[in-house]
Amino acid sequence: MAVLEKKSSEQLIELENKYGAHNYHPLPVVLSRGEGVYVWDAEGKKYYDFLSAYSAVNQGHCHPKIVEAMTNQAQTLTLTSRAFYNDKLGEYEKFVTEYFGFDKILPMNTGAEAVETALKICRKWAYEKKGIPENEAQIIVCENNFHGRTTTIISFSNDPVARQNFGPYTSGFIKIEYDNIDALEQALSSSKNIAGFLVEPIQGEAGVYVPSENYLAKAKELCEKHGVLFIADEVQTGIARTGRLLATCGDCSCEDKNCSKEPDVKPDVLILGKALSGGAYPVSAVLADDPIMEVIRPGNHGSTFGGNPVAAAVAMAALEVIKDEKLAENAYVLGELFRSEMNKYIEKSSIVTLVRGKGLLNAIVINDDEDSDTAWNICVALKDNGLLAKPTHGNIIRFAPPLVMNKEQLLECVDIITKTLQEFE
Repeated sequence: MAVLEKKSSEQLIELENKYGAHNYHPLPVVLSRGEGVYVWDAEGKKYYDFLSAYSAVNQGHCHPKIVEAMTNQAQTLTLTSRAFYNDKLGEYEKFVTEYFGFDKILPMNTGAEAVETALKICRKWAYEKKGIPENEAQIIVCENNFHGRTTTIISFSNDPVARQNFGPYTSGFIKIEYDNIDALEQALSSSKNIAGFLVEPIQGEAGVYVPSENYLAKAKELCEKHGVLFIADEVQTGIARTGRLLATCGDCSCEDKNCSKEPDVKPDVLILGKALSGGAYPVSAVLADDPIMEVIRPGNHGSTFGGNPVAAAVAMAALEVIKDEKLAENAYVLGELFRSEMNKYIEKSSIVTLVRGKGLLNAIVINDDEDSDTAWNICVALKDNGLLAKPTHGNIIRFAPPLVMNKEQLLECVDIITKTLQEFE
Protein backbone atom coordinates (compact mmCIF):
# COMPACT_ATOMS: atom_id res chain seq x y z
CA MET A 1 0.00 0.00 0.00
CA ALA A 2 1.40 3.38 -0.96
CA VAL A 3 2.06 5.78 1.88
CA LEU A 4 0.27 9.08 1.39
CA GLU A 5 2.68 11.99 1.17
CA LYS A 6 2.28 14.44 4.03
CA LYS A 7 1.57 17.84 2.54
CA SER A 8 2.94 21.11 3.87
CA SER A 9 0.78 24.07 4.86
CA GLU A 10 1.76 25.85 1.65
CA GLN A 11 0.68 22.87 -0.46
CA LEU A 12 -2.64 22.56 1.40
CA ILE A 13 -3.37 26.26 0.97
CA GLU A 14 -2.63 25.96 -2.73
CA LEU A 15 -5.11 23.07 -3.01
CA GLU A 16 -7.87 25.24 -1.53
CA ASN A 17 -6.95 28.16 -3.77
CA LYS A 18 -6.99 25.99 -6.88
CA TYR A 19 -10.05 23.82 -6.29
CA GLY A 20 -12.26 25.78 -3.87
CA ALA A 21 -14.42 28.84 -4.42
CA HIS A 22 -12.70 31.92 -3.01
CA ASN A 23 -15.51 32.92 -0.66
CA TYR A 24 -13.27 33.28 2.42
CA HIS A 25 -10.02 35.05 3.22
CA PRO A 26 -8.46 32.87 5.92
CA LEU A 27 -5.42 33.64 7.98
CA PRO A 28 -2.39 31.81 6.50
CA VAL A 29 -2.47 28.86 8.90
CA VAL A 30 -3.53 25.26 8.17
CA LEU A 31 -4.96 23.47 11.19
CA SER A 32 -4.84 19.71 11.50
CA ARG A 33 -5.69 18.93 15.13
CA GLY A 34 -7.52 20.46 18.09
CA GLU A 35 -7.92 19.71 21.77
CA GLY A 36 -9.53 21.94 24.37
CA VAL A 37 -8.29 25.51 23.91
CA TYR A 38 -5.46 24.50 21.57
CA VAL A 39 -5.05 23.76 17.86
CA TRP A 40 -2.03 22.53 15.93
CA ASP A 41 -1.03 23.31 12.35
CA ALA A 42 0.13 20.86 9.68
CA GLU A 43 3.74 21.25 10.85
CA GLY A 44 2.83 20.62 14.49
CA LYS A 45 3.02 24.19 15.81
CA LYS A 46 0.63 24.77 18.74
CA TYR A 47 -1.70 27.78 19.04
CA TYR A 48 -4.31 29.15 21.39
CA ASP A 49 -7.61 29.31 19.53
CA PHE A 50 -9.09 32.72 20.27
CA LEU A 51 -11.96 32.50 17.79
CA SER A 52 -13.61 29.14 18.62
CA ALA A 53 -14.99 28.80 15.08
CA TYR A 54 -17.01 31.98 15.66
CA SER A 55 -18.23 30.62 19.03
CA ALA A 56 -19.17 27.17 17.76
CA VAL A 57 -16.47 25.45 19.82
CA ASN A 58 -17.50 26.88 23.22
CA GLN A 59 -16.97 23.47 24.84
CA GLY A 60 -13.43 23.22 23.47
CA HIS A 61 -12.07 21.27 20.54
CA CYS A 62 -12.95 17.58 20.39
CA HIS A 63 -14.58 17.44 23.81
CA PRO A 64 -14.48 13.73 24.72
CA LYS A 65 -18.10 13.56 25.89
CA ILE A 66 -19.39 15.14 22.69
CA VAL A 67 -17.14 13.05 20.46
CA GLU A 68 -18.23 9.90 22.28
CA ALA A 69 -21.91 10.75 21.79
CA MET A 70 -21.33 11.42 18.10
CA THR A 71 -19.26 8.28 17.55
CA ASN A 72 -21.66 5.99 19.38
CA GLN A 73 -24.68 7.30 17.51
CA ALA A 74 -22.88 7.28 14.14
CA GLN A 75 -22.25 3.55 14.62
CA THR A 76 -25.93 2.89 15.31
CA LEU A 77 -28.14 5.12 13.15
CA THR A 78 -27.20 8.32 11.34
CA LEU A 79 -30.17 9.42 9.26
CA THR A 80 -33.79 8.46 8.69
CA SER A 81 -35.10 11.76 7.30
CA ARG A 82 -38.33 12.94 8.88
CA ALA A 83 -40.31 10.45 6.78
CA PHE A 84 -40.03 8.19 9.84
CA TYR A 85 -39.66 8.66 13.59
CA ASN A 86 -36.29 7.91 15.15
CA ASP A 87 -35.51 7.01 18.75
CA LYS A 88 -33.36 10.09 19.47
CA LEU A 89 -35.33 13.08 18.22
CA GLY A 90 -38.16 12.99 20.77
CA GLU A 91 -35.67 12.66 23.63
CA TYR A 92 -33.71 15.61 22.27
CA GLU A 93 -36.80 17.75 21.77
CA LYS A 94 -37.91 17.14 25.37
CA PHE A 95 -34.38 17.78 26.65
CA VAL A 96 -33.78 21.03 24.77
CA THR A 97 -37.21 22.59 25.33
CA GLU A 98 -36.96 21.97 29.08
CA TYR A 99 -33.35 23.21 29.06
CA PHE A 100 -34.31 26.59 27.57
CA GLY A 101 -37.90 26.86 28.82
CA PHE A 102 -39.97 26.67 25.63
CA ASP A 103 -42.85 24.43 24.50
CA LYS A 104 -41.56 23.43 21.08
CA ILE A 105 -38.43 23.18 18.94
CA LEU A 106 -38.05 23.07 15.17
CA PRO A 107 -34.66 21.44 14.51
CA MET A 108 -32.44 22.56 11.63
CA ASN A 109 -28.75 22.33 10.73
CA THR A 110 -27.07 25.72 10.26
CA GLY A 111 -27.51 29.15 11.78
CA ALA A 112 -28.70 30.72 8.54
CA GLU A 113 -31.27 27.94 8.12
CA ALA A 114 -32.53 28.61 11.63
CA VAL A 115 -32.89 32.33 10.92
CA GLU A 116 -34.80 31.60 7.70
CA THR A 117 -37.02 29.21 9.68
CA ALA A 118 -37.75 31.86 12.30
CA LEU A 119 -38.68 34.37 9.60
CA LYS A 120 -41.11 31.88 8.04
CA ILE A 121 -42.67 31.09 11.41
CA CYS A 122 -43.03 34.79 12.18
CA ARG A 123 -44.75 35.54 8.88
CA LYS A 124 -47.10 32.58 9.11
CA TRP A 125 -48.00 33.52 12.69
CA ALA A 126 -48.68 37.08 11.55
CA TYR A 127 -51.16 35.95 8.89
CA GLU A 128 -52.89 33.22 10.87
CA LYS A 129 -52.83 34.62 14.41
CA LYS A 130 -52.38 38.39 14.20
CA GLY A 131 -54.56 38.86 11.12
CA ILE A 132 -52.11 40.73 8.93
CA PRO A 133 -53.19 40.53 5.27
CA GLU A 134 -51.21 37.88 3.40
CA ASN A 135 -47.96 39.08 1.78
CA GLU A 136 -48.04 42.36 3.72
CA ALA A 137 -46.14 41.34 6.88
CA GLN A 138 -43.05 43.35 7.75
CA ILE A 139 -40.21 42.39 10.05
CA ILE A 140 -37.98 44.97 11.73
CA VAL A 141 -34.23 44.31 11.67
CA CYS A 142 -31.19 46.29 12.76
CA GLU A 143 -28.53 48.01 10.70
CA ASN A 144 -25.12 46.29 10.67
CA ASN A 145 -26.79 42.99 11.48
CA PHE A 146 -25.33 39.63 10.63
CA HIS A 147 -27.77 36.72 10.44
CA GLY A 148 -26.20 34.71 7.61
CA ARG A 149 -25.75 34.92 3.85
CA THR A 150 -28.83 33.38 2.26
CA THR A 151 -30.72 35.46 -0.31
CA THR A 152 -33.43 36.57 2.12
CA ILE A 153 -30.96 37.44 4.87
CA ILE A 154 -28.64 39.51 2.67
CA SER A 155 -31.74 41.36 1.47
CA PHE A 156 -31.77 43.18 4.82
CA SER A 157 -28.02 43.40 5.26
CA ASN A 158 -26.16 46.65 4.66
CA ASP A 159 -22.85 44.92 3.97
CA PRO A 160 -22.11 45.75 0.31
CA VAL A 161 -19.76 42.76 -0.08
CA ALA A 162 -22.52 40.37 1.01
CA ARG A 163 -25.19 42.08 -1.15
CA GLN A 164 -23.68 43.33 -4.39
CA ASN A 165 -24.78 41.46 -7.52
CA PHE A 166 -26.99 39.00 -5.63
CA GLY A 167 -30.33 40.73 -6.24
CA PRO A 168 -33.25 40.93 -6.71
CA TYR A 169 -33.73 41.09 -2.99
CA THR A 170 -36.54 39.88 -0.75
CA SER A 171 -38.90 42.60 0.46
CA GLY A 172 -40.77 42.91 3.75
CA PHE A 173 -38.06 44.23 6.07
CA ILE A 174 -37.60 47.56 7.85
CA LYS A 175 -34.08 48.49 8.97
CA ILE A 176 -33.52 50.63 12.05
CA GLU A 177 -30.48 51.69 14.05
CA TYR A 178 -29.27 49.10 16.57
CA ASP A 179 -29.56 50.01 20.25
CA ASN A 180 -32.06 52.79 19.51
CA ILE A 181 -35.32 52.30 21.40
CA ASP A 182 -36.89 55.43 19.93
CA ALA A 183 -36.25 54.13 16.41
CA LEU A 184 -37.84 50.80 17.32
CA GLU A 185 -40.91 52.47 18.83
CA GLN A 186 -41.30 54.65 15.76
CA ALA A 187 -41.06 51.66 13.44
CA LEU A 188 -43.55 49.66 15.50
CA SER A 189 -45.99 52.57 15.44
CA SER A 190 -45.60 53.16 11.70
CA SER A 191 -47.71 50.21 10.55
CA LYS A 192 -50.20 47.62 11.76
CA ASN A 193 -48.45 45.06 9.59
CA ILE A 194 -45.35 44.61 11.74
CA ALA A 195 -44.96 40.92 12.52
CA GLY A 196 -41.64 40.71 14.36
CA PHE A 197 -38.40 42.29 15.52
CA LEU A 198 -35.26 40.26 14.73
CA VAL A 199 -32.24 41.25 16.80
CA GLU A 200 -28.83 40.02 17.96
CA PRO A 201 -28.44 40.55 21.72
CA ILE A 202 -24.86 41.55 20.91
CA GLN A 203 -23.85 42.35 17.34
CA GLY A 204 -20.88 40.03 16.90
CA GLU A 205 -19.83 40.38 13.28
CA ALA A 206 -20.31 44.14 13.43
CA GLY A 207 -17.55 44.31 16.05
CA VAL A 208 -19.00 42.95 19.31
CA TYR A 209 -21.35 45.87 19.93
CA VAL A 210 -23.01 45.46 23.32
CA PRO A 211 -26.29 47.41 23.56
CA SER A 212 -27.17 49.84 26.31
CA GLU A 213 -28.40 48.57 29.65
CA ASN A 214 -32.06 47.46 29.48
CA TYR A 215 -32.19 47.84 25.69
CA LEU A 216 -33.37 44.27 25.20
CA ALA A 217 -35.91 44.48 28.03
CA LYS A 218 -37.35 47.72 26.67
CA ALA A 219 -37.45 46.27 23.16
CA LYS A 220 -39.36 43.23 24.41
CA GLU A 221 -41.85 45.47 26.25
CA LEU A 222 -42.47 47.45 23.07
CA CYS A 223 -42.97 44.28 21.06
CA GLU A 224 -45.52 43.03 23.60
CA LYS A 225 -47.30 46.38 23.54
CA HIS A 226 -47.67 46.24 19.75
CA GLY A 227 -48.37 42.52 19.48
CA VAL A 228 -45.11 41.82 17.67
CA LEU A 229 -42.83 38.79 18.04
CA PHE A 230 -39.45 39.43 19.69
CA ILE A 231 -37.00 37.17 17.82
CA ALA A 232 -33.55 36.74 19.38
CA ASP A 233 -30.74 35.48 17.17
CA GLU A 234 -28.47 33.82 19.73
CA VAL A 235 -26.57 31.68 17.23
CA GLN A 236 -23.31 33.32 18.33
CA THR A 237 -24.19 34.79 21.74
CA GLY A 238 -26.02 31.76 23.14
CA ILE A 239 -24.82 28.61 24.90
CA ALA A 240 -22.84 30.34 27.69
CA ARG A 241 -20.63 32.55 25.49
CA THR A 242 -21.51 35.83 27.22
CA GLY A 243 -21.39 34.54 30.79
CA ARG A 244 -25.02 33.44 30.76
CA LEU A 245 -26.71 30.46 29.21
CA LEU A 246 -28.30 33.04 26.90
CA ALA A 247 -27.30 36.65 26.38
CA THR A 248 -30.95 37.60 26.84
CA CYS A 249 -30.67 36.57 30.50
CA GLY A 250 -29.55 40.13 31.24
CA ASP A 251 -27.07 41.50 33.75
CA CYS A 252 -28.33 40.31 37.13
CA SER A 253 -25.59 40.00 39.75
CA CYS A 254 -26.78 36.66 41.16
CA GLU A 255 -24.15 34.24 42.44
CA ASP A 256 -25.18 31.64 39.87
CA LYS A 257 -23.76 33.15 36.70
CA ASN A 258 -25.48 30.44 34.68
CA CYS A 259 -28.72 32.12 35.74
CA SER A 260 -31.05 29.11 35.98
CA LYS A 261 -34.07 31.32 36.70
CA GLU A 262 -36.39 32.40 33.92
CA PRO A 263 -34.55 34.74 31.55
CA ASP A 264 -34.99 38.46 32.24
CA VAL A 265 -35.95 38.83 28.58
CA LYS A 266 -37.57 35.70 27.22
CA PRO A 267 -37.77 35.90 23.44
CA ASP A 268 -40.94 34.86 21.70
CA VAL A 269 -38.72 33.06 19.21
CA LEU A 270 -35.19 31.90 20.07
CA ILE A 271 -32.64 31.01 17.38
CA LEU A 272 -29.70 28.77 18.31
CA GLY A 273 -26.82 27.14 16.44
CA LYS A 274 -23.02 26.93 16.54
CA ALA A 275 -22.20 25.74 20.10
CA LEU A 276 -25.48 23.84 20.26
CA SER A 277 -23.29 20.99 19.00
CA GLY A 278 -19.98 22.08 20.49
CA GLY A 279 -18.71 22.49 16.93
CA ALA A 280 -18.81 18.75 16.31
CA TYR A 281 -21.74 18.64 13.89
CA PRO A 282 -24.10 21.13 12.19
CA VAL A 283 -27.02 21.60 14.61
CA SER A 284 -29.35 24.59 14.87
CA ALA A 285 -32.81 25.15 16.29
CA VAL A 286 -35.73 27.52 16.57
CA LEU A 287 -37.66 27.46 19.84
CA ALA A 288 -41.04 29.01 20.61
CA ASP A 289 -44.15 28.31 22.67
CA ASP A 290 -47.22 26.51 21.34
CA PRO A 291 -49.31 29.55 20.27
CA ILE A 292 -46.52 30.48 17.85
CA MET A 293 -45.10 27.12 16.78
CA GLU A 294 -48.51 25.53 16.15
CA VAL A 295 -48.80 27.46 12.87
CA ILE A 296 -46.26 25.04 11.39
CA ARG A 297 -47.97 21.99 9.95
CA PRO A 298 -46.86 19.04 7.78
CA GLY A 299 -45.45 20.28 4.50
CA ASN A 300 -44.86 23.87 5.65
CA HIS A 301 -41.17 23.45 6.42
CA GLY A 302 -38.56 20.72 6.64
CA SER A 303 -35.02 19.46 6.28
CA THR A 304 -33.71 16.01 5.40
CA PHE A 305 -30.95 16.30 8.00
CA GLY A 306 -32.77 18.48 10.55
CA GLY A 307 -33.35 16.49 13.73
CA ASN A 308 -31.25 13.52 12.63
CA PRO A 309 -30.13 11.04 15.33
CA VAL A 310 -26.48 12.11 15.34
CA ALA A 311 -27.43 15.78 15.71
CA ALA A 312 -29.79 14.95 18.56
CA ALA A 313 -27.22 12.89 20.46
CA VAL A 314 -24.46 15.46 19.93
CA ALA A 315 -26.58 18.44 20.99
CA MET A 316 -27.72 16.77 24.21
CA ALA A 317 -24.11 15.96 25.11
CA ALA A 318 -22.97 19.47 24.22
CA LEU A 319 -25.59 21.08 26.44
CA GLU A 320 -24.81 18.71 29.31
CA VAL A 321 -21.15 19.80 29.11
CA ILE A 322 -22.19 23.46 29.44
CA LYS A 323 -23.97 22.80 32.74
CA ASP A 324 -21.74 20.07 34.14
CA GLU A 325 -18.57 22.12 33.65
CA LYS A 326 -20.19 25.44 34.62
CA LEU A 327 -18.95 27.07 31.44
CA ALA A 328 -21.26 30.09 31.67
CA GLU A 329 -19.87 30.91 35.12
CA ASN A 330 -16.34 30.46 33.82
CA ALA A 331 -17.01 32.73 30.85
CA TYR A 332 -18.36 35.42 33.17
CA VAL A 333 -15.33 35.38 35.47
CA LEU A 334 -12.70 35.14 32.73
CA GLY A 335 -14.44 37.80 30.66
CA GLU A 336 -14.25 40.26 33.54
CA LEU A 337 -10.57 39.41 33.96
CA PHE A 338 -9.81 39.75 30.25
CA ARG A 339 -11.36 43.20 29.92
CA SER A 340 -9.70 44.37 33.13
CA GLU A 341 -6.26 43.26 31.95
CA MET A 342 -6.75 44.72 28.48
CA ASN A 343 -7.90 48.05 29.93
CA LYS A 344 -4.66 48.25 31.89
CA TYR A 345 -2.78 48.01 28.63
CA ILE A 346 -5.09 50.39 26.77
CA GLU A 347 -4.46 53.15 29.33
CA LYS A 348 -0.95 53.53 27.91
CA SER A 349 -1.58 52.38 24.35
CA SER A 350 -1.72 54.40 21.16
CA ILE A 351 -2.67 51.44 18.93
CA VAL A 352 -5.76 50.20 20.83
CA THR A 353 -8.56 52.59 21.77
CA LEU A 354 -10.93 50.30 23.69
CA VAL A 355 -12.00 46.79 24.59
CA ARG A 356 -15.67 45.83 24.77
CA GLY A 357 -17.73 42.71 25.19
CA LYS A 358 -19.49 40.44 27.62
CA GLY A 359 -18.32 37.13 29.01
CA LEU A 360 -15.77 35.65 26.63
CA LEU A 361 -17.10 37.46 23.56
CA ASN A 362 -14.85 40.51 23.27
CA ALA A 363 -13.20 42.80 20.75
CA ILE A 364 -10.51 45.44 20.68
CA VAL A 365 -10.72 48.48 18.44
CA ILE A 366 -7.51 49.34 16.62
CA ASN A 367 -6.59 53.01 16.24
CA ASP A 368 -6.84 53.02 12.46
CA ASP A 369 -9.58 53.27 9.84
CA GLU A 370 -11.66 50.35 8.55
CA ASP A 371 -9.84 50.29 5.22
CA SER A 372 -6.44 49.80 6.81
CA ASP A 373 -4.64 46.47 7.11
CA THR A 374 -3.35 47.11 10.63
CA ALA A 375 -5.76 44.72 12.35
CA TRP A 376 -4.97 42.02 9.79
CA ASN A 377 -1.24 42.49 10.30
CA ILE A 378 -1.72 42.29 14.08
CA CYS A 379 -3.59 38.99 13.66
CA VAL A 380 -0.78 37.62 11.50
CA ALA A 381 1.69 38.63 14.21
CA LEU A 382 -0.52 37.03 16.87
CA LYS A 383 -0.44 33.84 14.80
CA ASP A 384 3.34 33.96 14.70
CA ASN A 385 3.29 34.34 18.49
CA GLY A 386 0.98 31.36 19.02
CA LEU A 387 -2.55 32.82 19.19
CA LEU A 388 -5.24 32.77 16.50
CA ALA A 389 -7.78 35.57 16.08
CA LYS A 390 -9.38 37.32 13.13
CA PRO A 391 -10.27 40.93 12.26
CA THR A 392 -13.84 42.01 11.64
CA HIS A 393 -14.74 45.26 9.90
CA GLY A 394 -11.15 46.21 9.19
CA ASN A 395 -10.04 47.80 12.44
CA ILE A 396 -11.63 45.48 15.01
CA ILE A 397 -10.22 42.20 16.32
CA ARG A 398 -12.65 39.74 17.88
CA PHE A 399 -11.49 37.52 20.76
CA ALA A 400 -13.62 34.48 21.65
CA PRO A 401 -11.66 31.56 23.13
CA PRO A 402 -13.23 28.23 24.10
CA LEU A 403 -15.06 28.50 27.42
CA VAL A 404 -13.03 25.64 28.90
CA MET A 405 -10.07 28.02 29.22
CA ASN A 406 -8.69 28.51 32.73
CA LYS A 407 -7.30 31.61 34.43
CA GLU A 408 -3.64 30.74 33.87
CA GLN A 409 -4.23 30.14 30.17
CA LEU A 410 -6.19 33.37 29.81
CA LEU A 411 -3.42 35.42 31.44
CA GLU A 412 -0.86 33.77 29.16
CA CYS A 413 -3.02 34.78 26.19
CA VAL A 414 -3.31 38.35 27.48
CA ASP A 415 0.48 38.41 27.67
CA ILE A 416 0.74 37.20 24.04
CA ILE A 417 -1.79 39.81 22.91
CA THR A 418 -0.20 42.75 24.72
CA LYS A 419 3.35 41.85 23.67
CA THR A 420 2.17 41.55 20.08
CA LEU A 421 0.40 44.90 20.24
CA GLN A 422 3.58 46.49 21.55
CA GLU A 423 5.22 45.64 18.24
CA PHE A 424 2.73 48.00 16.54
CA GLU A 425 2.85 50.92 18.99
